Amino acid sequence: MRIKHWMIKDVITISPEATVEEALQLMKKHSIRHLPVVDGEDLVGLVTESSIRQYTLPSIKDSLPIKEVMILNPITVDAEATIDEAARLIHRHKIGGLPVIQAGKLVGIITVTDLLEAFIELMGILRSSSRIDVIPAKNKSFEEILDIIKTHGGHVISVGMDIHPSGEKIYYVRLEKCPLDPIAAALEIAGHQVVSLVE
Repeated sequence: MRIKHWMIKDVITISPEATVEEALQLMKKHSIRHLPVVDGEDLVGLVTESSIRQYTLPSIKDSLPIKEVMILNPITVDAEATIDEAARLIHRHKIGGLPVIQAGKLVGIITVTDLLEAFIELMGILRSSSRIDVIPAKNKSFEEILDIIKTHGGHVISVGMDIHPSGEKIYYVRLEKCPLDPIAAALEIAGHQVVSLVE
């Protein structure tokens, strides 16, 4: 899943010569917290709601230019990168959003909210679905579990994996809404442990 498919493309930007007050008004008007600072098409900085909070005193906000308070060399991500890469950057640097660059030019912005929407779509969480949690039988592959599910009419939306308290791998298989009992019975006959069913 590429960032270019999930980013906000109509980016609200501001000039480095604009004032803090102008930045605050833009953020308020558009209900945003990240404001790329551009000179022409070039990204020269970033202003965030939290980064300019200390400069909102009435005595200075009307005259203080953004270029004096903006984040220089903000962390960016390429439009062709995956949402996983963007999520790692945001998590590692403890930030709320990333300007998106393509061929050196600003083409979008992606925020934590956009990433959450992408992951929810990927996981199928908001779609009507069922879930079956399975620990594979020893010496048997996860592919066999998928084959059994498909054979019994299950259509897989997404798969998650974790380590069960027993130390074994447990797979969380989200399916399009369907009856789970026949699938669970077939998995257990094949030796797999069905931990839970979520209709």
